[in-house]
Amino acid sequence: MDRPRIIQLPKNGDRRGNLSVIEQLDRIPFKIERAFWIYDVPGGEYRGGHAYRESEEFIVALSGSFDVLVDDGTQKQVFSLNRSYYGLYVPKRMWRGMENFSTNSLALVLSSTPYDEADYIRDYEEFKQVKR
Repeated sequence: MDRPRIIQLPKNGDRRGNLSVIEQLDRIPFKIERAFWIYDVPGGEYRGGHAYRESEEFIVALSGSFDVLVDDGTQKQVFSLNRSYYGLYVPKRMWRGMENFSTNSLALVLSSTPYDEADYIRDYEEFKQVKR
């Protein structure tokens, strides 16, 4: 089974600023089928709180910072994202949530599958059963 991990993206900079790139099947281990972003999150709010049966994700803090909580059913980890040249790979069948969003933060989420409500596991007890 794969594990969640931080992946460094290329960072190309000069006096004009920096440029980073995400390419499918290069730094991230899946073909990108969907992209969405999360922004204007009010202070103290929590996003996520679910797992996917099949979807893998790659999450980048394009601006600001936030924490991603990842749970495999036995071990919980917290990843703080605050640089746009680092992303978090989250394999399928991992419970995830996002919190501690800074003002004006922008989270980019790349997914290995198109949106499918049937792929979501929204009940934690069901998630633990699926993990067994």
